[in-house]
Amino acid sequence: MIDLPLMTYVATLSVTPGPNNLMLASSGVNFGLRRTLPHLAGISVGFGVQMLLLGGALAWVMNWLDALRPLLVAAGCGYLLWLAWRQTRAGQPGAGGQGRPLGFVGAALFQWVNPKGWMMVLNVALLFLPRGAGWDAAATLALLCALVNLPCIALWAVAGDRLRHRLREPRLLALFNGTMAGMLAATALWILVDELAAVA
Repeated sequence: MIDLPLMTYVATLSVTPGPNNLMLASSGVNFGLRRTLPHLAGISVGFGVQMLLLGGALAWVMNWLDALRPLLVAAGCGYLLWLAWRQTRAGQPGAGGQGRPLGFVGAALFQWVNPKGWMMVLNVALLFLPRGAGWDAAATLALLCALVNLPCIALWAVAGDRLRHRLREPRLLALFNGTMAGMLAATALWILVDELAAVA
């Protein structure tokens, strides 16, 4: 089960732009790498737990997933739009009282409404869990996924932290935050349009 195709697949999906990575880059800029670490860890642990639970109960999940899909998409997109609105209001890097980074629990729970996260977990479970696999195989897969995911998403938090020092000017920071908010909002709207097209 632990093979190069699996690791490459998880690494590629983890490192490409998506809600988690956009939020990590924004948090790195606005709060620095140290304060972003709980957010970073929460994503990887949340992803691993999601992989474990979904992989271990794949047959059961597949029966009710279609019924829950509209609710998950709506919740995930609504949360992304709220985060985009919040991002536009972010203040100067390191400014006290202006906000706080997403914490470990919030980041871990976000994986359950993150459309890209669901797509990743479902694909990994379907493609890489052996036929007839049990909880032990799901646990191994979940641990591997979390370990591969962590350094990939850390790149975004580090990049945000490095940009932080260049964005001290309020105008540049506002431009960055507006751009990131626009990308999050566009991601949410794209997902909603795609979901509506699939239903129609």
